Amino acid sequence: MIDGYDLMAMPLAVPHVAQQLGVTAGSFGVVLSTVLVGLGLGALFLGPLGDRLGRRPVIIPGLFALAAFTLGTATAGALWEFALWRLGTGVCLGACLTNVTALVSELAPPARRSTTLSVIACGVSIGAIAAGILAPLLVGLGGWKGMFLVPGAATVLLGLLALLVLPESPSIAAARRSRSQPQAERVSTAMTPGSAAPPSPCLALLAPPYRTRTALFVFLYTLNACALYLVSSWLPTVLPRAGFTLTQAAHFSSLQSTGSLAIGLGLSWLLDRHNQGALLVWSYLVIALGFVAFSFVPVSAVGWGTLVFIAAGGVAGVHLCLMAVGTGLFPPQILSSAIGLAVAAGRVGAIAGPMLGGLLIDRQAAPAQFFLLCILPVVFCLLGSLRLAQLFRSAGFAGLGSPQEHSR
Repeated sequence: MIDGYDLMAMPLAVPHVAQQLGVTAGSFGVVLSTVLVGLGLGALFLGPLGDRLGRRPVIIPGLFALAAFTLGTATAGALWEFALWRLGTGVCLGACLTNVTALVSELAPPARRSTTLSVIACGVSIGAIAAGILAPLLVGLGGWKGMFLVPGAATVLLGLLALLVLPESPSIAAARRSRSQPQAERVSTAMTPGSAAPPSPCLALLAPPYRTRTALFVFLYTLNACALYLVSSWLPTVLPRAGFTLTQAAHFSSLQSTGSLAIGLGLSWLLDRHNQGALLVWSYLVIALGFVAFSFVPVSAVGWGTLVFIAAGGVAGVHLCLMAVGTGLFPPQILSSAIGLAVAAGRVGAIAGPMLGGLLIDRQAAPAQFFLLCILPVVFCLLGSLRLAQLFRSAGFAGLGSPQEHSR
């Protein structure tokens, strides 16, 4: 929820800050991008520390640092200061995001792991919605600074709560117990024929048997992020060109968010029970057909609203579930590193999507043409899912990251 709130807080504060500083809102483009850059950097370089040090030593300091950067944003008085505070905020979010996901995947009941992770992922959407609701109230109480002071203080309290009750990863706790065994046992174990020091988590992702899984997971997450940000960034601009009012376009954007929650939760329930790769194949097929249908379904609130729910909401819903799919591909010892790599690469897709859409918008493309462009990343995701379905089929649906699969 903090992640979702924070990503929306700065965009909502821009009109107020720009007026106070006497600058144009457009000059905040770099500021809005730095949090995404920081998120990728934090996920890539700090997230993997959780695989070595443990989840708590990354999450808890990350929360307190996140609170400090959020509170610091309220002290900014120039664009470069906003950019630095937001960069630090993104780095902390990236470090926490990867390890919270990895920790939840271990603590959740195996039979409901995908559903649990998807429910947790819904917090991002809930946080974003909360930002829109709370922004006017916080601005009325303390100006735009209130939008950072209140959540910053709340994050401090969350950090204190986590310090008291947040458990450690079971696998990492077990590894620590084994390292604390008597020295003679450790020497005996180390001298066992064929034993070798485990590679670093990042190197393990690039070595068999995880190389193909890493490539597929990063590929899917990046291309799905491209499709997601392509649609969500330009939907309010494209729909008025089809004849809808600005108010209706805003309602359609809310419909996309509603679709993402409904489809994401429904899909996560199925992911716990069926071949995850095959479910992604069918999901991307339906999404692609939904985008094609914009070229044939007459423009109407009901017809296009249904397509937005299915296609645009479907892309966002699948994105909620991809982390759950990733936890079935990798064991806990390298899970944070895998998630961090995917999140970092996903920033590339998040940047490329709006840029691709901007090219069509600048050329005054018709709405149907825009939605046909959205099929491109979806088709690539469909192809990647076909290969993923083969991997899950060979593992007997138990999950490629399951203990049974690794023992085989």
